[in-house]
Amino acid sequence: MSDIFISYARSTAAKAQQAAEALRALGYGVWRDDELPAHRAYAEVIAERLSTAKAVLVIWSAEAVKSEWVQSEADQARADRKLVQMSIDGARLPMPFDRIQCADLSNWDGDLEAPGWRKVVASVAELVGRGAPAANRAETQPEARKLSICVLPFANMSGDPEQEYFSDGISEDIITDLSKISALSVIARNSAFAFKGKSVDVQQVARQLSVAYVLEGSVRKSGGRVRITAQLIDGARNDHVWAERYDRDLTDIFALQDEISEAIVKALKLKLLPEEKKAIEKRGTDSAEAYNLYLMARQYWLTGNSGDSRRDEAIIRLTGRATEIDPGYARAWALMACAQESLRTLFGGAGDGGLEAAEQALALDPDLAEAHAVRASIWIRDGRQDEAAGEIATALELDPQSYEVNNAAALLSFHQRRLEDAVRYWEKAAALMETDIGSSGMLVTAYTALGDVAAARRAAKLTLTRAGAMLAQDRSNGNALGFGVGALACLGEGERAKEWIERALLLDPGNMVMRYNCACTTAVQLKDAEAALEMLGPVVEKATPEFVAYVKVDPDLDPIREDARFTAMIAAAEARLAGARPAAAAEA
Repeated sequence: MSDIFISYARSTAAKAQQAAEALRALGYGVWRDDELPAHRAYAEVIAERLSTAKAVLVIWSAEAVKSEWVQSEADQARADRKLVQMSIDGARLPMPFDRIQCADLSNWDGDLEAPGWRKVVASVAELVGRGAPAANRAETQPEARKLSICVLPFANMSGDPEQEYFSDGISEDIITDLSKISALSVIARNSAFAFKGKSVDVQQVARQLSVAYVLEGSVRKSGGRVRITAQLIDGARNDHVWAERYDRDLTDIFALQDEISEAIVKALKLKLLPEEKKAIEKRGTDSAEAYNLYLMARQYWLTGNSGDSRRDEAIIRLTGRATEIDPGYARAWALMACAQESLRTLFGGAGDGGLEAAEQALALDPDLAEAHAVRASIWIRDGRQDEAAGEIATALELDPQSYEVNNAAALLSFHQRRLEDAVRYWEKAAALMETDIGSSGMLVTAYTALGDVAAARRAAKLTLTRAGAMLAQDRSNGNALGFGVGALACLGEGERAKEWIERALLLDPGNMVMRYNCACTTAVQLKDAEAALEMLGPVVEKATPEFVAYVKVDPDLDPIREDARFTAMIAAAEARLAGARPAAAAEA
């Protein structure tokens, strides 16, 4: 664990290094992102280091002010009350950071006696709790350190793998509830779920994640009954601090979750503030049946075959039933919008493509980040990129740790060919959701286009691992096969990639997303223009306007973009779509 995390824009790396060395000379442990381990996901490591640091030094510059990544790190530090700011070029700080003290280090040359630098050192000393002058320590005692906890994914004891969605949902909700308690520092879902399905040593988990306590448990759901066991363990001594077993009707699931959170607070001798208790007890729905349907639909969304329209149709049916039971369930409306948007973009589905459902979610809960994210995706689809950017900014402010939000932010950056921004968001999305293959697969594309071979190979290894897990559940999953092909080719296994392509096209020839991904790999990695164009033809012939727009910006197709056959293919698709629009409008 480091004392200090340094956040900065890439153009100021030299200043960041200078500041890091000066702080290390004072005896502090300092971390900045040039120390990222090669085998870990970027966003996962950033989130861990940011949460465990005692102070976060943000180095503001003109570039940093424009960086959503720096702003996100600064905002997290501000929320945790451990933000230290310095400006090296006098750039105007964004709100609300312009209202917080910031040391002026314009044209700083490393002078350790500069007033601005002394101000930084004093702030760091106050937060870290050592090195400050005695007079300062007497005046301003550092804030007491939060207790830290990791909630391991609860085991599914139902005897039915299909019930995994429910135990995962319970685990996620407990993580979310505990995160609302100001006296607790809770390890993020992605780090905790890295231990899912593994036999773990609690003390080793505690050491690895630098936490004091670990919560583990199990869920057994059968008919209208649910049994949850939970135990809180001291990570240093491996002692049980608290344990309980609950047998309840499924209709009591929300009260049961509240009881678990409050029992943990009591066991740790913490005080639950009234507003925190209220936040924990605020649920998106009071209906256990609607909640169960939503969890089932979200599992399909995260792990299903995105190239198969049946996935989206199933999600729409499940969320549709959930919203019939509880019309005020904003999360169900937002997820319905996601599936409707996917169905229209990939398959030309009828209707407004999710806009009405997204608007309904936002009318019910204007602070629901995922609803803003899906509305951004709809506007990206409709070519309204400026409006989409505004929605993304709002969503990131509301919940920078949301998988859906980071995925939407990456998609917008990708459409604008801002690939460096896209990879940062997809890195975070991939780290936030361990079952997601789309983000890691897109990282292979983006890093390849950027010429970062090492990062592309790292993303490919992660993609191949996730593809393997998905194919173990469903050997014909076209989404896993398509992204797995790209991963294999990136890793130099071209012959094996060709075998997977042949198998994929035999198993699921109508899956246009899978066929498209295979064509991309064939063009950019296998460098076979003839085969790529042959595979791409049926896709473009049926492509929606949104899909054609995507094809026109995808860097994987750059090797064949100037080929006369490719340009003719796109021109024919655009003529087909232009001819179809008046008829569609008349029918509407």
